[in-house]
Amino acid sequence: MKRVLPGFRDFYPDSCAIRNHLFQNFRRVTAAFGFEEFDGPILEPLDLFVEKSGEEIVSQLFNFSDRGGRAVALRPELTPTLARMVAARAATLKRPIRWCNVGEHFRYERPQKGRLRSFWQMNADLLGEGDVTADAEIIALLVSVFRQIGLGADDFVVRISDRRLWKDFLEKFGLPGEQVPSILGIIDKLGRDTLQESKKKLEELCPSRGSDLFAAVNDLRQCRTLEDIQNAIGSQNSSRLGDWERLSQLLDDLRLTPFVQIDLGIVRGLAYYSGFVFEAFERSGQSRALAGGGRYDDLLEKLHKTSLPACGFAIGDVTLGLLLEEKNLIPIYNSAPHVFVIFSEETQKMALSLCQDLRARGISLRYDLKRESSFSRQLKEAGRSGAVFALFVGPDEVVSGKFTLKNLASGDTRVLTFGELLSTLG
Repeated sequence: MKRVLPGFRDFYPDSCAIRNHLFQNFRRVTAAFGFEEFDGPILEPLDLFVEKSGEEIVSQLFNFSDRGGRAVALRPELTPTLARMVAARAATLKRPIRWCNVGEHFRYERPQKGRLRSFWQMNADLLGEGDVTADAEIIALLVSVFRQIGLGADDFVVRISDRRLWKDFLEKFGLPGEQVPSILGIIDKLGRDTLQESKKKLEELCPSRGSDLFAAVNDLRQCRTLEDIQNAIGSQNSSRLGDWERLSQLLDDLRLTPFVQIDLGIVRGLAYYSGFVFEAFERSGQSRALAGGGRYDDLLEKLHKTSLPACGFAIGDVTLGLLLEEKNLIPIYNSAPHVFVIFSEETQKMALSLCQDLRARGISLRYDLKRESSFSRQLKEAGRSGAVFALFVGPDEVVSGKFTLKNLASGDTRVLTFGELLSTLG
């Protein structure tokens, strides 16, 4: 028997219902925030991703040469496509640009719990506004998505950090600018590597200052309040502290304080982030990462020579779906028809015409495809289908123009005109 490829999934109706539940709620919240949905190709030129992430990304991609000899890849993320599309129409797009997407993405990596080779992801990006109000809006959208699907302040937290603060801190520590990305990479892994491993890496990178740098980095990582940040950076970056104060006030005004936390240990490994960054984590259990994002003001200029500030985030469906199942937050979707129509061979014309009328009005229904079935057999099939009502279209109904409707749970039976039938089923 053929099996699905490693890291890919079959979506049977029950699992497809879970996926669609997430998508419906994603779209409901983004619409409430005034975001417009867009999409791009699943297959893109390979260099679109190399330009953004470097040659090392190639080993993580499903990439190949197409029949035209072009190097292409299945998209691992949407940001490069977003950047290309926005840059192509930057002069005509109304700003700020609020775009969102729900789509499939691919990464060629070892499958494990919560991480697959094929995954669906929600992206939301706000472009054309450099003020911290945009950062607050994006964080508010992220929190609202989680709340919409039933998660509360006890279930998740959005940890906020600042790449710009880290860069300024490291450069004013006396480190050359070219070393900053490597050091930020080490800081980003501090939660996964042991402190000893991280200290060793810093000492190898900065032989004469590794120990001092490690101590300073560790102090900054422990900041959890604005006062902590001020004490750590002193007066060296008062303007950035002002940005933090404004962001904190905005988040408080948006009633998001219970859902957010300062955590300068969050750095985000992607080098294009340029300001505030954040990750959402499960508060209890496995403390899994649920989403991540931040500000990337320089990416469009780097890729397409278009200067446009931007911030955004992405939520994957795999880990979030697991969390919702564990917390019993996935509703049970009933795929049963609302009505089961029962009729005979001689009344088929009227019955099928009625079925089309009801379906056109959004009423879900089925009927027995075995036309030789008796009324009693059809009624049994109606019960097995899980339908709420059985609708009889027999010779008497054809003559009278009225229809017999039976509630299959209570047994209550009514004879209704077409108008009354629509009102009852509506």
